[in-house]
Amino acid sequence: MRRSLKRVLWVSAVLLAASSVLAACSSSSTTTSSGSSSAAAAGGLKKGLKVFVIPKNLGNPYFTTADSVKSGGAIAALNALGATGTETSGTQATPASQIPAIQAAISKGANALIVSATDPSALCPTLNSAMQKGITVVTYDSDAPSCRNLFVNQASTAQIGTSEVDLLAKQLHDTGDIAIVSAAASATNQNAWIGFMKQELKKFPKMHLVSIVYGNDDPTTATQVTQGLLQSHPTLKGIISPTTVGILAAAQVLDTPKYKGKIALTGLGTPNSLKKYVSDGTIQAFELWNPADLGYLAGYAAVNYASKTITSATGQSFTAGRLGKFRVGTDKTILLGPPFVFTKSNINQFNF
Repeated sequence: MRRSLKRVLWVSAVLLAASSVLAACSSSSTTTSSGSSSAAAAGGLKKGLKVFVIPKNLGNPYFTTADSVKSGGAIAALNALGATGTETSGTQATPASQIPAIQAAISKGANALIVSATDPSALCPTLNSAMQKGITVVTYDSDAPSCRNLFVNQASTAQIGTSEVDLLAKQLHDTGDIAIVSAAASATNQNAWIGFMKQELKKFPKMHLVSIVYGNDDPTTATQVTQGLLQSHPTLKGIISPTTVGILAAAQVLDTPKYKGKIALTGLGTPNSLKKYVSDGTIQAFELWNPADLGYLAGYAAVNYASKTITSATGQSFTAGRLGKFRVGTDKTILLGPPFVFTKSNINQFNF
């Protein structure tokens, strides 16, 4: 459903205010064993569930927002539902770094795992083992389709991929060499979006994708690969970075007299991290959903599934607190909603 910018801004402000109240009112959780969960009196939801939130990597501002109590993310939702929520992961956005955290959560008696998958298949032996033990597995942000119960998707995969190209095409007047600064080469969400970008580019025959590079959601690496692009492709006119770490690194590289206003940049980023670059003209427009809403929805989905109030069947519905009612769609997917587009005219009205 299309909504006016005024309506979107109003809803965002209300949700952020609600997040702050929820974070202030949430009490700290105490650890309970997986066998001590009991059904809640209202709605059939179980209390005392042990839920581990496992982002791609710790220290990533995007996931800090998605997961934390302070922002009103996944842990805030879990606290509100009487669950014990713990964020854990490795420091690198790689399966080798993430898998030990998943294994440790299983060994600690997890009732549910909320995972942003660093790889669509490498995590599957561990996640399948968890499900065989009766542990709920919900992916969010990045999917592992063959080894989870539900996926909480931030927005339509096709919409994200096509809109990124459309935003850049508008700035380049449909002409010029472009490149993509992605996260990890194995990242499910990144590769799916890039697939739709390539399809959308067919509508713009004068725009040419000359390179895809990978910053691995590491600021230093993302900076280096962006610098490498500029050296290898001196005729480059635009960059798409569908990763919050990558777009910030690219903005910092382009924020110089040599490149500002000459190489367009768009992608997925948080408004707080990119306000400076929108203000000074390095970026004209970019987009994102509210990461806290994504984490919050994943928290409610995990508790509802673990409580058996919903299944993976299409059409199952549940209420996710302040976000309202959601349904399980095809492919066992729950969709958060369309992303916001940020420009100089509206970016200061957002705070995440």
